[in-house]
Amino acid sequence: MAKKIASEEYQENAKLLNADEAERLLSRMTGKLPKRLDKDKMSKEDALALQLEIEDEHLNEWRAKMAKINSESKK
Repeated sequence: MAKKIASEEYQENAKLLNADEAERLLSRMTGKLPKRLDKDKMSKEDALALQLEIEDEHLNEWRAKMAKINSESKK
């Protein structure tokens, strides 16, 4: 099974996070990601980049759902 790798854009964004932002992002990790980080199977920077990418994906999904709800409620 191949490990997911964040895109370069998210890797760069992860490097720009200050300590507080990184800590908040790490605290929101769920699933296998924190386990992989704890077992040293990935670097902190890679985990941050993946979490940023996951959160952006979730945000885009949420926006699409809200747009659908809003368009249906205007009918």
